[in-house]
Amino acid sequence: MSSQLETAMEGLIKVFHSYSSNEGDKYKLSRLELKNLLQGELSSFMSASKDPLVVERIMADLDENRDGQVDFQEFVVLVAAMTVACNEFFVESWEGKGGAARK
Repeated sequence: MSSQLETAMEGLIKVFHSYSSNEGDKYKLSRLELKNLLQGELSSFMSASKDPLVVERIMADLDENRDGQVDFQEFVVLVAAMTVACNEFFVESWEGKGGAARK
């Protein structure tokens, strides 16, 4: 039986590769594949953004080696940053409701 973290890691890998294998290098996300992933998997975050260039900005931030694609390691940076931001939001929410955050 897999742990919750192992299951989450497997899901992250599967999601990345389900989008990265659609065109070009099957181990990297093109701009279009990144856009499709963001819209398909993070639609609530995308719809909250009023920036019409949000995908381009995310691509520029993630593409550390400037090859015009996002590899798995670069993608994980996005997921980690969003996870940290969500955690901070929930901690603030818990503390604002009088409950102490778990330590």
